Amino acid sequence: MKRQAGQILIGGGVYALALCLSAGTVKLALFVAAYLICGGDVLWRSAKNLRKGEWLDENFLMSLATVGAFVIGEYPEAVAVMLFYQTGEFFLHWALHRSRRSVRALLELQPDTVLVRREGDWRHVPAQSVEPGEVFRVKPGERTALDAVIQSGQSLVDTSALTGESLPKQATPGEELFAGVIVLDGELELKALRPYAASAVAKILELVENASAKKTPTERFITRFARWYTPAVVAAAVLTAFVPPLIWPDALLKVWVYRALIFLVISCPCALVLSVPLGFFGGIGAAARRGILIKGSNSLEGLAKGSVMVFDKTGTLTQGRFSVSAVYPAEGFSKQQLLEIAAYAESASSHPLAQAIVQAYGKEIDRSRISQVHEKAGAGVWARIDGREVFAGRKDASDAAALAFAVPPQQAHTEVFVTVDGHAAGVLALADTVKKDAAAAIAGLKTLAFDQTVMLTGDRAETAASVAQQTGVEQVYASLLPADKVRIVEELLNNKRPGTAVLFAGDGINDAPVLARADVGIAMGALGSDAAIEAADVVLTDDQLSKIPQAVALSRFTLHIVKQNIWFSLLVKAAVMALGVLGMANLWEAVFADVGVAVLAVLNSLRPLVYKK
Repeated sequence: MKRQAGQILIGGGVYALALCLSAGTVKLALFVAAYLICGGDVLWRSAKNLRKGEWLDENFLMSLATVGAFVIGEYPEAVAVMLFYQTGEFFLHWALHRSRRSVRALLELQPDTVLVRREGDWRHVPAQSVEPGEVFRVKPGERTALDAVIQSGQSLVDTSALTGESLPKQATPGEELFAGVIVLDGELELKALRPYAASAVAKILELVENASAKKTPTERFITRFARWYTPAVVAAAVLTAFVPPLIWPDALLKVWVYRALIFLVISCPCALVLSVPLGFFGGIGAAARRGILIKGSNSLEGLAKGSVMVFDKTGTLTQGRFSVSAVYPAEGFSKQQLLEIAAYAESASSHPLAQAIVQAYGKEIDRSRISQVHEKAGAGVWARIDGREVFAGRKDASDAAALAFAVPPQQAHTEVFVTVDGHAAGVLALADTVKKDAAAAIAGLKTLAFDQTVMLTGDRAETAASVAQQTGVEQVYASLLPADKVRIVEELLNNKRPGTAVLFAGDGINDAPVLARADVGIAMGALGSDAAIEAADVVLTDDQLSKIPQAVALSRFTLHIVKQNIWFSLLVKAAVMALGVLGMANLWEAVFADVGVAVLAVLNSLRPLVYKK
């Protein structure tokens, strides 16, 4: 990029100096120098392609047209064409660099080292250097970097990134954990099963890298267009130069060769070559300002064609965090008393449900009131509070005979039963809360004429139905494994309308295969896993679902601008080329049809940057 910027600055400076001089050898020499500085690499690529027999591209046509401009003495126009072309290429490369750098910055937030036991000592080493069979340690709050089996220790682990289940599970020795699992409340020693490069996450990253060079259908159209457009205009120019003098006795060869060269100057496709990628750049830049990272023009065009929107549930439609949704006290207890008792009992636990209860209580815990705390993983907490025996946990974990306490039916909640001295005190209902903007996002997609909104989750059907009711999702699939999600998305891909796209939004490692399989994958960048962010085509840096309809609307606007540029360029060029052949257009019209149209198309391409809707 620095080299290209230098070409533009130096070439532009030499060009400006040449324009300031009066006619003469020095002026011509400066024009030639500026042309070679700006367009030398285009000429070189064109020559290499000719040697390979691959001359049907924009490099050849631009070279032929600009050399033709030199032949007819229009040196400023020849240099201007190359200068505009290099400027457009520079902005395109800069945009891609910015996009990749932003995604890399997100990924660097994740740890990439492992605490490994080597030669009797524990050492921090890069995850890539750990060999199968080596033992490494993961502390509470840390994420496993490798696929491994637990050697010692036990802990609650957050597997929501892998299974979509919002409730953590207990992990014990002998159990296998994949990369990406978060250890919550206990230290684990694990034995690596396979090297980092062979983990599921690494394979997904490799898959994404190999697929990153895809062109958009519109850009492929420009390439295909150039393959027939280039020989067509060259053949037309040859016919224009030599056929009229052979047919009409008074037709001068010099005049028709001049017209043919003007025809070639007009036919240069730089307006298309510049405006299409710059149009996508404008859309990508405008999206980035809104916290939407789009990894290239292919992804932007896919967004514009979206007709089916598929969501993961946990961490995407919901917060992925529990909160107390209802308090049901038994006779003799108030809601506040029940919440206080439960909060004191759970205050020593690091379980997400316990933390949610303490947070709901919202007051400082007086530790002097608590004694004899005992927690059993997966069951609950037993504690003596103010001299009374208190239990908070699962209903079947207590031997109290008074737990026939009836809770009003709810569609989706996790229950924490509370007893005091063996008698029922009540029940707390906790739920994973729906994101505030989820319903608005889905309503926005419906206004954009989406055919379907679908939710896929590994959670229970009751939980999924509750979330769907709150958000407005039309179709729900629950109790799914990652492979089931891929299968359903493939069915949606097979049944979509022709020319449309299936979009998928998710945040976990288990979502990565679906993100890669969908036409456009959208990842939650703030809380999402490395694998999801890498596999996705679009990353929402702040996890706001309302950004999805914004991204779709902006993408459609951008694609509309790109199509405007294509038709505007073709129609103006066709008109002026026809006038040029008839001798009714001079070089100024030719320059307008070439450089002028390119400038107008480029300016039009920047409209997405000021898009307000």
